[in-house]
Amino acid sequence: MQVYDAPIRDMRFVLEELHTDDGFGDLEGFEDFDEDMRSAILEEANKLCRDVLLPLNWPGDQQGCRIENGVVRTPDGFPEAYKAFCEAGWAGLVVSQEWGGQGAPHSLAKMVEEMSCSTNLSFGLYPGLTGGAMVALEAYGSNDLKNLYLPKMANGEWSGTMCLTESHCGTDLGMLRTKAVPQDDGSYLVTGNKIFISAGDHDLADNIVHLVLARLPDAPAGVKGISLFLVPKFLPKDDGTLGDRNGAGPTAIEHKMGLKASATCQMSFENSKGWIVGEPNKGLEAMFAMMNTERVAVGIQGLGVGEIAYQSAVYYAKDRLQGRSLSGTKNPNGPADPIIVHPDVRRMLMTMRAYNEGCRALSAWVSRALDAEHAAKEPEARARAKDLVALMTPVVKALFTDLGHESAHLAVQVYGGHGYIQESGVEQFARDARIAMIYEGTNGIQALDLVGRKLPDRMGRNLRSFFHPVSQFIEDNGADANIGRLVGALQQSFGALQLATGHIAQKGMKDPEEAAAAATDYLRLLGFVAMGFCFAKAAKVAHAKLAEGTGDEAFYKAKLVTAQFFFDRLLPPATAQFMAIRSGKASMMDMPAEAF
Repeated sequence: MQVYDAPIRDMRFVLEELHTDDGFGDLEGFEDFDEDMRSAILEEANKLCRDVLLPLNWPGDQQGCRIENGVVRTPDGFPEAYKAFCEAGWAGLVVSQEWGGQGAPHSLAKMVEEMSCSTNLSFGLYPGLTGGAMVALEAYGSNDLKNLYLPKMANGEWSGTMCLTESHCGTDLGMLRTKAVPQDDGSYLVTGNKIFISAGDHDLADNIVHLVLARLPDAPAGVKGISLFLVPKFLPKDDGTLGDRNGAGPTAIEHKMGLKASATCQMSFENSKGWIVGEPNKGLEAMFAMMNTERVAVGIQGLGVGEIAYQSAVYYAKDRLQGRSLSGTKNPNGPADPIIVHPDVRRMLMTMRAYNEGCRALSAWVSRALDAEHAAKEPEARARAKDLVALMTPVVKALFTDLGHESAHLAVQVYGGHGYIQESGVEQFARDARIAMIYEGTNGIQALDLVGRKLPDRMGRNLRSFFHPVSQFIEDNGADANIGRLVGALQQSFGALQLATGHIAQKGMKDPEEAAAAATDYLRLLGFVAMGFCFAKAAKVAHAKLAEGTGDEAFYKAKLVTAQFFFDRLLPPATAQFMAIRSGKASMMDMPAEAF
C-alpha cells in the first residue's frame, strides 16, 4: 500500500509559475534546461523512482544490510537499481559539466531528489551523500584531488561519505580524537573510530571516498584544531584504477529504528592513507560547505516522506469503507462509505497536503536562491540570494523534517489499526522520517543556529532577504479583491514574526538563554510565515490563471482550497507561538536539575 506517483504538476507550478518574480532575474548557465527539458527530466525521474526504487522500499526495510567478510551488503535489488540510476545520469544531475555532470539547476534537481526520498529514502542516501562530499571537495580540494576523484564521483562509479561523529562526541566536534600524522610524500595516516556513518560501506560503488575530520599532531584544542581529510576505501593508482585496500572499513552496522536499507556504520581508520582537504586546522569550514548542502537535502527528505505518506493515505481513505457520511450516504450500493467522507479524515489529509505543498513551494524559492548565489547576473542579486539561503537553511532542515514526520504519523492514523501493522507499509514512513529530525544537526541545533548566528549576522542582514519581499507583497496585494483576506492573515502573522524578532534581539543580547529558550518556537513561526507567503502568492497566480481561462481549472481551484485551509487551520497556531516566545525562559529553566 505504498502508493506514489510524482506530483509533477505541482512541481512544474512552483518551478515555472510561482517564483518568476523573486528578483533574482534570469540565471546564467542553465539555458539548456528550458521548460521542455525540465518536463522530460521530471517525467523520466518519476518512472525510475516509481517503477524501480519504490518496489524495493518495503522489501529493503525488511531485509536490511549485513556485513560479509568485512564488506557491507545492501538488500536484494539495490546494486542493480544503483547501476540503473547511474547509467541514466542521475548521479551527476546537479554536478558541474566540468566534472562530467549535467549541470542542472538546484531548483530542478531538488524535485528529482524529492522523488527518490519519497520512493526509497534509504536508497537516496547513497548518491545523496556523494553529492554533498563533492561540494566540499570541489570547493576546498587541491586540483590533483579534484581531477582524480570528482569525475568518478560524478558518474557514481565512486561514492562519498562524511565522517564526523565519534562515540564520545556528537554536535561538540571540538572533542573529537581521530588523529592524522603527516608523511614525507604529502599524505597523512589517519587513525580513529567514527560512528553513525551513513553509507560508510556498501556494495553499490567500486570505491568509497570518506571525508574524515581529524586532528594534526600540533593542532590547537577545540574546534580550531580540526582538519579535513580525504580517505578512500581503495587507494587509486595514478591512472585512476583501483589499487590496494586502505585501512578504512566498517566494524559494525548500527541497528536503527528506520532506514534499515541504508548502511549506517561504525568505522575504523587504522593508519589509513589520506590527503588533506583545505588548510590545516580549518576543516570545519570545508565540512560545513558539505553540511549546509546536506541540511537542505535532509529537509527535502522530510518533504519526500510527507508526500508518499499523503498519497498512500489518500489511496486508503478512498478505498476503506467505514461508517456513513454525516451529510448523507455517498456510497448507496456499498455497505458503508469510504472514510474520506469523514471530516476528521479530511482534516488529516488536508493537513498533509498543505504541509507538502507549502514545503515544496518554499524549497523551490530557496533552491532558486541556491542557483542565484552563483548564476545571477547582478552582484546584488547574488548577495541577496546568499543571505536568503543562510537564513532559510536551518528552517528547511528543521521545519520540513518536523512536518514530514507529522505527516507520516497522520498516515498511520488514517490507516487506523492497519497502519500499525508492518504489511501496510505506512509505519515504515514514520520510522524512516524520525531520523531526519536528528542527523545533520538536530532540529534544536538548527533553531539555535537560526537565532544565535543567522539573525544577528551583519546586524540582521539575512532577515532583509525575507522581510523585504514579504512586506512588499503585503503592501501591493492587501486590497486585492481575490486574495485580500489571505494577505490580511499573512500580515497578522508577519507582524507577530517581526515582534518576535525584536523580542529575541532585545532579550538575547542581555541573556543568551532567553534567545535559546525561544529558538524552536521562532523557527517554526518563521517557517510558517514563509509558507504563508508562498501560499498567498500561489493563490494570486491561481486566480489569474482561472480568470484567463487557460485550462487546468481543477488544479488551480485545488490550489485555492489548499491555501485557504492553510490560512484557516495551520497558520493561526503558529502565529500564537509569539505568546510562547514572549513568555521567556523562566518556566523551563527555573526547575532545579535535581527536581527532574
